[in-house]
Amino acid sequence: MPRRFILASGSAIRASLLDRAGIAAEILPARVDEAALRDALLAEGAAPRDIADALAELKAQKVSARQQDALVLGCDQVLEIDGALLSKPRDRAEARDQLARLSGRRHRLLSAAVVCEGGRPLWRHVGEVRLTMHPLSPGYVSDYVDRCWDSIREAVGCYKLEEEGARMFARIEGGYFDVLGLPLLELLDWLAANGEIAR
Repeated sequence: MPRRFILASGSAIRASLLDRAGIAAEILPARVDEAALRDALLAEGAAPRDIADALAELKAQKVSARQQDALVLGCDQVLEIDGALLSKPRDRAEARDQLARLSGRRHRLLSAAVVCEGGRPLWRHVGEVRLTMHPLSPGYVSDYVDRCWDSIREAVGCYKLEEEGARMFARIEGGYFDVLGLPLLELLDWLAANGEIAR
């Protein structure tokens, strides 16, 4: 019999992806200081991939420790360009600066997922996507941020590929679901292999 499944995230897109794939997930966002952990890992010289993985694991473990009878999914996504990480924008000015930095260039999105049970990791995966953005005019960037701010304010990189942000890109190498912040196909494979979902 499938176990309870909990998403330790308040991400509406992740919840929607799971729901559309037929995964009944309870939503219990983990309360963690992401910025403090990210900064500590960066100070230690951790790679972007390891930072995404550590943040996803922390979220899953925090909720899993309180929900012993459930599988708990923690996720995180980081954006890396030239060895630097970009975070969610604090305001519209920072969103414009980030998009100007990405304009005409290539960057990486790393989407980590960790499943825990009883506070112990059972499965993990980090998906990597390489994205090349078209050169964007300052006027378009400013208008885009003003027009789409409510949607992109919680998005690393200040764009959403599933919305107007798609027109910014010349090339995408990697999985679509990884861009959205959840390595969904790999998660579904693991759930099926462990008898949690039918296939």
